Amino acid sequence: MKILPLFLLIASAAFAANPPKPQYSHGDITIPPASADEPRRAEFSAALAEDYLHRGALAWKGAKDCVSCHTTGLYMQARPALAPFLGAPDPEMRAFFAEKLDACSKLPRETRLKGTHPAQEIYLALGLAEWDAQMAKKISPETERALAAMFELQLDSGTWGSANCWPPYESDAYHLAATAALAVANAPGWQPTANVERLKNYLRTTNPPHDYGRVLLLHAASRMKDLLSAAQRDELIAMIFKHQRADGGWSLRTFAAPEAWGGGNRAEKLKGEPDFADPASDGHMTGYAIVVLREAGVPADDVRIRRGIAWLKSNQRESGRWWTRSLNTDAMHFITYSGTAFPLLALAMCDELPRR
Repeated sequence: MKILPLFLLIASAAFAANPPKPQYSHGDITIPPASADEPRRAEFSAALAEDYLHRGALAWKGAKDCVSCHTTGLYMQARPALAPFLGAPDPEMRAFFAEKLDACSKLPRETRLKGTHPAQEIYLALGLAEWDAQMAKKISPETERALAAMFELQLDSGTWGSANCWPPYESDAYHLAATAALAVANAPGWQPTANVERLKNYLRTTNPPHDYGRVLLLHAASRMKDLLSAAQRDELIAMIFKHQRADGGWSLRTFAAPEAWGGGNRAEKLKGEPDFADPASDGHMTGYAIVVLREAGVPADDVRIRRGIAWLKSNQRESGRWWTRSLNTDAMHFITYSGTAFPLLALAMCDELPRR
C-alpha cells in the first residue's frame, strides 16, 4: 500500500474540512470554483458554455437578487445576440430586469446616485435595449423607462458617478459612460435627447484612463457612428492589435497599469501575481477584443482575428468556461463569466457557431 507524505495528508484533510466555495450556488444549481488548473477541453462545446451562462445568471439572480455588471448584466448584454446560434435567451431574466427597473424607480434619487446604483441602472438599460434589438426588434416601454431613468442620474460632466471598485466593470466613470453609449445606440427607434449629446461630448473630450477604456470607446463608436473620426477608429484598432500576444490571445492585464484600475486600489494585488511580468492570455480579453474589432469592421478572415479564434477554440475549460483571473480577489473569479460570454460572441461573429 502506498503511504502518502505527511504534508499531503494534512493538505487533503484541510481540503475536506474546508472545501472551496462554489462560484455560483442557489437551489439545485452548484457551479464549481473557477481555477487556472481546470483542464482544457479536447473539443469546443458551445452547449457547455451556454449552460454555464444560463445557470450562473439564474443562481446569481436567486442568491443575490441584483443586477450585477459581471453576471446578470452580462447575460442580458450578450445572450440575446446569441439567439440565432444557441436559441432564445431565458425570458425569466428579462422579467427580472423589468422587476428591478420598478424597484429602482421607487428609491430616492439621492440613494440611486450612490455606490454601484448608477452602474446597475446603466446595465438595466443596456440589457433591456439589447433584448429589444435582438428579440423584439422594436423598443419596449420598459426600455424607454430604463433609458430615461439612467439619464436622470447623469452628471453635468456627461458621465455617471462611479464607486471606483471591482474593476474592470465598476472601476471608473469612463466605463459607465461607454456602457451607457452602447445602451443608447442599440435601443431600436429610441429618439436621442440633449443628454446624449452631453454623453458624446464626454467621450470625445475625456482621455480614457487606460487602453481598456480605449477599447470601450471603440466599441461605443462602432455603434455611435458620429462619435469618432475614421483616423481615430483606425488608431484604436491598431492599439488593440498591438496588445495581441504571441499565442494569438489577449490579456486583460496588459491593457492598464496596476495603478490605473479602480483608482489604484488593486495595484498591490496585481503586482504580487506570479505572472505579473508576462501575464497569460485570458478568455475575457481575447473574446472582447475580437468582438470589438469585428464591430469596428475588421473582417473575420483577418489573419490576426483567426489567431485569436484559434486561441479560443483551444483554451475552453472542461466546465465550458474560459479561464480569466479576477483583478480583484483570488476567490470567486466572476470575470470568467464575461470571459465566457465574450468568447461565444466572438465565435458567433466569426462564423464559428452553427446557426439554428
